[in-house]
Amino acid sequence: MNADPTAWEQSSVTRVVPPVQPRKLAKVPFVELAEGRLQGVVSSGSDIGRVYVSWIAAGTHDFNCSTNNNRPCGGLHTRPCKHLGSLVDEGVVQYGADRVARYLRVSGAEAVTSGPELLRALDGQHEPAPAAVVFSRFLRHLSYLELPVTTAPLAEMHWFPAAVR
Repeated sequence: MNADPTAWEQSSVTRVVPPVQPRKLAKVPFVELAEGRLQGVVSSGSDIGRVYVSWIAAGTHDFNCSTNNNRPCGGLHTRPCKHLGSLVDEGVVQYGADRVARYLRVSGAEAVTSGPELLRALDGQHEPAPAAVVFSRFLRHLSYLELPVTTAPLAEMHWFPAAVR
């Protein structure tokens, strides 16, 4: 018997898009395509207790990188810093170069095959912005890891409509 392929639409869970390739979470523990940006959290290369919140906006390709408490990245100048390079690389591993390039609306997106190519194709500028929204999303995702494994619905997700009739 075949399962209904649209059954997930009537449940309180959502499909998880599997990564294109397995990711190593130590350097970039959180990466997502959300809110019109490729955004995420990147570990510091010099301080194990520091993380950077980095993002690149779709369309404009404007970018920002700062610590989670809004201290600017020291390597951020007129071009993206190494944290943004790591974010792009892990975004490509997670979603694939073509999907990230299309999402960011990179000119010639179909020709982009790697993170470094994608980074070179960006033409934005530094746009300072608070890190709180992205960092809060990261912390929220971490909190789900602490929950016991269950198939029962989560109370905080009950506000999603079950079905449209």
